[in-house]
Amino acid sequence: MPYVGKTPVVGNFVKLDAIVTSATATYNLLNGGVAYFPQTANNCIVSLNGVIQSPTSAYTISGSTIVFSDALTSSDSIDFILVLGDVLAIGTPSDGTVTNAKIAASTIDLTTKVTGTLPYTNGGTGLATLGTAGQALVVNSGATALQYSTVGATAGQVIQVVTATDSTERSTNSTSFVTGSNTLSVTITPASASNKIFVIVGTGVRAVSVANAYYTIYRGSTNLGSANGMFFLPQSADTSKADAYFAASILDSPATTSATTYQVYMKKDDANPAILNYANTKGSITVMEIKG
Repeated sequence: MPYVGKTPVVGNFVKLDAIVTSATATYNLLNGGVAYFPQTANNCIVSLNGVIQSPTSAYTISGSTIVFSDALTSSDSIDFILVLGDVLAIGTPSDGTVTNAKIAASTIDLTTKVTGTLPYTNGGTGLATLGTAGQALVVNSGATALQYSTVGATAGQVIQVVTATDSTERSTNSTSFVTGSNTLSVTITPASASNKIFVIVGTGVRAVSVANAYYTIYRGSTNLGSANGMFFLPQSADTSKADAYFAASILDSPATTSATTYQVYMKKDDANPAILNYANTKGSITVMEIKG
């Protein structure tokens, strides 16, 4: 008689490899020579000596083996073992048969943070998911599909800013450039070796005695100014001290992606002090990474 009810339209029916019987109750289940693992005995049809066997009573399934309730002999014949598909399995859909309505919603919660994968079509050949770190989902150059692409700032944009301040008066008697134990120092790790670093410094300074005081900015051990730095405070012969405000800026090209330190250095023409952050004024140093 014809099938009663809705005709099945999907399935994953597998006829397993033939089995040669012997004096044992346990046999390996193979499909194309590869171990096969039916989910239960109830979704298998087993014919032994022309008789369909009752699942769980006549046989059980254990992993990729079938275990009969009684040992067989070489004269017995396992006619066939037909697996009626995995539980709820629909098999592999044919190309072009899955519509957008059948694709599950994304597991990303945009109100909090990314917690899953966001599928998107990659030009009609399939689905792709999240890209790599630093990438964003954008429309491709032909405006025909979505793709993941590395996102970066355009030339001249600020990538990051690092700043430091120091409100303690610092001094040195050194006639060569030293830090004078000051903390007008920042460390920045450039995102690209082609980017530039813009450095800005400002603080109050004083020169003591009839000699000049000099101030400059160092990158690591490299003086970014001249031999006499970026700023000097001249001392008149008829006074004992001179005050000023040291303000300097420079656009540097460190050509590295390693951590790089910028710091204010100072020196004096004689053994009397050159002072930084005079009278405990608040000095600052700020560095900005600029996209190259």
